[in-house]
Amino acid sequence: MSQSHTLSPAPGTAATGASHGQLNGILFVGLFAAAVTRLASLPAIAGLGVSPLIVGIVAGALYGNTLRAGMPAHWAAGVNFSARKLLRIAVAFFGLRVSLQEIAQVGLPGLAVSVLVVVSTLAVGVWVGMKLFKLDRDTAILTAAGSAICGAAAVLAFESTLQSKPEKSAVAVGSVVLFGTLAMFVYPIAYHAGWLPLDTLGVGLFFGGTIHEVAQVVGAASNVSLEATHVATIVKMTRVMLLVPVLLALGLWFARRGSHAAAGSHGHAPRKVAVPWFALGFLGCVIVNSLHVLPAVATQTMNAVDTFALTMAMTALGIETQIAQVRKAGPRALATGLILFVWLCTGGLAITWAVERLAG
Repeated sequence: MSQSHTLSPAPGTAATGASHGQLNGILFVGLFAAAVTRLASLPAIAGLGVSPLIVGIVAGALYGNTLRAGMPAHWAAGVNFSARKLLRIAVAFFGLRVSLQEIAQVGLPGLAVSVLVVVSTLAVGVWVGMKLFKLDRDTAILTAAGSAICGAAAVLAFESTLQSKPEKSAVAVGSVVLFGTLAMFVYPIAYHAGWLPLDTLGVGLFFGGTIHEVAQVVGAASNVSLEATHVATIVKMTRVMLLVPVLLALGLWFARRGSHAAAGSHGHAPRKVAVPWFALGFLGCVIVNSLHVLPAVATQTMNAVDTFALTMAMTALGIETQIAQVRKAGPRALATGLILFVWLCTGGLAITWAVERLAG
């Protein structure tokens, strides 16, 4: 009498299949990001100051909501890796674009404008988003962070700390793109029309202290002068540096709130401090860049690779984004972004004017 035996997968076969699936998913996102990078380099898109990161999330979302069903299911692990772990590594290496020497060049006025703009914009954004437009906490924080610090890169860094859903990042990035692009055109027009009571240094402080993305700052300030562009870029990178203390403060705040919540309930351990390691990595990269231990060619190459990794992360986030979810918070998040844009234009101008007068 014969017995039938069911063949079970050999040990490690399932794990090997899963790792192959993840690798295929990462390669797919990489190829997608390469196409996105090529698309972003076209004069019509590059001329608008739109970075590959932005093109990536838009293209990814279009694919994710139309053709994603055709992607093998086991590739999803690779897409998720790109949107989470690769993202953290790429944000850490973003620090190679900043040096302490450059920040010292604009001195206390640049630091004062950056700190005041970042803190006030975060406070206004979270309050307006949550209280006025009834956004959930994560969407409000992400929208405020994108406007306050460094656009899409800040949204990515905060998304990683908050561990929020992809569609919330997509909504925040949408706000950054719209109002950052608007600022890139409105600011130079306001300057040439004589509406800004600022000298060249003041213009650099104002542009760098209040425009969302690094590329948008350069695009706007280059319509004024070379000196204004130099100052604006350094002030912008000072704002980028503030990503580290803000993320650490956010981690501490969450830990305290988690501890209070645990104290009021039974059976839950107090939440540990969520120190974002990639923020410390970012700080380490700033120090390495400031010590000039790397050849300039190496730094440029690493920055190019890092931009590509960030583009991959944004593309993966786009693929995971559901338009239906974006639609729910979209109008309210854009309204929050609009109020933040008005605040950056008016409040930011007042802060810059006051700081320049005190410094002078």
